[in-house]
Amino acid sequence: MNIELDFIGISLKIILGFFLLFLITKLLGKTTIKQLTPFDFISAIVLSELLGNAIYEENITMIHIIYTLFLWGILMIFMEKILLKHKGLRGFLEGNPSIIIRDGKIDRYQLKKNRMNINQLLSLLRQSEIFSVREVAFAILETNGSISILKKHKYQKVQVQDLQLPEKPEFLSTTVILDGEILLDNINGLGFDKTWLKNQLAANGIASNEEVLYADWLHNDGMYVIRY
Repeated sequence: MNIELDFIGISLKIILGFFLLFLITKLLGKTTIKQLTPFDFISAIVLSELLGNAIYEENITMIHIIYTLFLWGILMIFMEKILLKHKGLRGFLEGNPSIIIRDGKIDRYQLKKNRMNINQLLSLLRQSEIFSVREVAFAILETNGSISILKKHKYQKVQVQDLQLPEKPEFLSTTVILDGEILLDNINGLGFDKTWLKNQLAANGIASNEEVLYADWLHNDGMYVIRY
């Protein structure tokens, strides 16, 4: 009986913690893992530790969990608001970008300041599809540990404006079928209806939307369909 109560209590705590963490994440915004600052990273670890320890402690009730996560979430949101309003604090709390390659030359002082060695720099360059420092004019180490690169002119990719080609309008593709289900709102947003979709599928030799894993519509390229 005690074992059953333990499992019920743990389950309730996990469910409660799951939805509270989900709520905090939604309130904090859509920051991706690559955009996390050191402060965000540490906060996420502490938050997970608080919840993990609370789940298996018998003396900690769900009220304690709600209070702990709520207070920590409020502190994180408060810090985000402070950083938005006071730019001077951002450098202190989040750090500042560092130019580690300037005019094609590696700045050893900035590398040392950011506790980075040459091998780590070369690894970041390779992840950006650059296999020689000779290609780089400027490289900036961002506060989240990623690197932004401006290549030297002769290594930059050719752009349309360089070829002096006429500009063409750009269109976004719109998903109309996903996992066999028709996304009617998207179709209506295009100004079409189900009859139009059926005609498009028939033109591709498909009798039913249930045969389709994925389909999208692009204004200047028509329908693209992937069957199951």
